[in-house]
Amino acid sequence: MRENGFRAEEIDTTKPHPARIYDYLLGGKDNYEVDRQAGEQLISAAPEARIGVRANRAFLRRAVRHVVGTGVRQILDIGTGLPTSPNVHETALEVAPDIRVAYLDNDPIVHTHAGALLSTTGTTGIVLADLRDPRAILDDRDVRAVIDFDEPVALLLVAVIHFLTDADKPEEIIATLRDALAPGSHLILSHATGDFADRSGAAAVYSKATASMNLRTRTEIERFFDGFELIDPGVAQVPFWRPDTPPPPRSREIGFYGGVARKLT
Repeated sequence: MRENGFRAEEIDTTKPHPARIYDYLLGGKDNYEVDRQAGEQLISAAPEARIGVRANRAFLRRAVRHVVGTGVRQILDIGTGLPTSPNVHETALEVAPDIRVAYLDNDPIVHTHAGALLSTTGTTGIVLADLRDPRAILDDRDVRAVIDFDEPVALLLVAVIHFLTDADKPEEIIATLRDALAPGSHLILSHATGDFADRSGAAAVYSKATASMNLRTRTEIERFFDGFELIDPGVAQVPFWRPDTPPPPRSREIGFYGGVARKLT
């Protein structure tokens, strides 16, 4: 896949970036002081935040293993964030050796770090792209070098849709992506919520970041799965979606919903 070059001045280090805040909460090192400050503010506003992002990451791994176990061999991961091992392709390879993964993010730093870790065989790749332009993603030649949309695809929208405002029309964005997928494709989606506690303070931290945090209810999140058939247990708090280990402490407070669904036709 081709290199998407960028100039250093294109990286805005004056504002926290969601991917770098997430990296900090996961214990990563690919972040700046402004991101670390935002992360600490987030923890102050939502004490379960660090547990929550780790539970969300664990949900992602379980969901990927499930979908690959059904026979899907292509993954389109939009809003991938900074690489955190085990990555999506590493998790998928635990189940099947013939996986193809296209990672997409709108942060040049994500692109650089992810590109350094990916193979050059054509089975994985990283594209600098914006979820708010789904048609451009679907038409991108680098995406299509990895993903064959005539075959089932696992579409990953994990902890990214809540950075879209209602004005961005997230339901239309997901519908555009859904309509390009072959039958047998799956959607893996997780989303922040304020259903379990007042998390307006946590959302306010992102008002100074490069993207706002838009908390939604379970009912609102379920609408993103329109046109798919949810698999059991439906949309659930991420620690309780098919857990394979005991849920972490404070799981009932974790403000992330997750779900996996299959496109039938």
